[in-house]
Amino acid sequence: MTRTWFITGASSGFGRLMAEKLLARGDRVAATVRRPDALDDLRAAHGERLWIANLDLRDTDAVRRTLDRAFGELGRIDVIVSNAGYGLLGAAEEATDAQVRDIIDTNLIGSIVVIRAALPHLRAQGGGRILQVSSEGGQIVYPGFSLYHATKWGIEGFVETVAREVAPFGIQFTLVEPGPARTNFGNGIVQPEPIAAYDGTPAHLTRDALFSGDWVVIGDPDRMADAMIAVGNETNPPLRLALGSTSYQAIRDALHKRLDELEAHRAITVSTDYPAEELA
Repeated sequence: MTRTWFITGASSGFGRLMAEKLLARGDRVAATVRRPDALDDLRAAHGERLWIANLDLRDTDAVRRTLDRAFGELGRIDVIVSNAGYGLLGAAEEATDAQVRDIIDTNLIGSIVVIRAALPHLRAQGGGRILQVSSEGGQIVYPGFSLYHATKWGIEGFVETVAREVAPFGIQFTLVEPGPARTNFGNGIVQPEPIAAYDGTPAHLTRDALFSGDWVVIGDPDRMADAMIAVGNETNPPLRLALGSTSYQAIRDALHKRLDELEAHRAITVSTDYPAEELA
């Protein structure tokens, strides 16, 4: 059965890969891009099965208009893929105020607006699926990526909450958490002006490792895109789906560490309740 997918950030990376695969198998794709000509080759190959809109997620009114137009022109949309975003690599104090606002407006607020704009349409059609592309960086951290992590941890909290709110309407969510993959993500990373005091510290060591070529990336974006499409078709999808063994191991280690720390301070934690006699 032909399905219709709405994908933000479809000009490159996972968004582009998913669009190619979905069109090749006969599905319809509504794709948003920042460059008008980014998908000319796919449009030439697939014609009306590819619907394209230019969109900057920082323009919240445009996001709402684009979702309204997509549903209005295409009818039912089965899966929303909120994928657009980018990285910022540098110590927290190195970023300018404008850079802070820009990544939050794009990665976090932009994703929230996409989801909020889609919900009334999904409720009206009796359900649907939203895939929010997060990252292993929604549950773990690398020094130097503090602002990127802030957006990913933020969208994970938002999605987990909204998933419970809209479950009665047949709307399902999956947070997709890829680990490092051989996409062009690195090409779009914003790098603030470095502060020399951070040379040799964790933030700059992350930067040096990323761009030195010594960081061996084993995640296959093609296989990850296949996994995203598969989970978009599952009847009972998981709330979170880690992709890649790097992501699996890093998230697993982080969760164990958090649990160990929680248990280590249990006595202090529970001591801050009112005692039973004071509650009587």
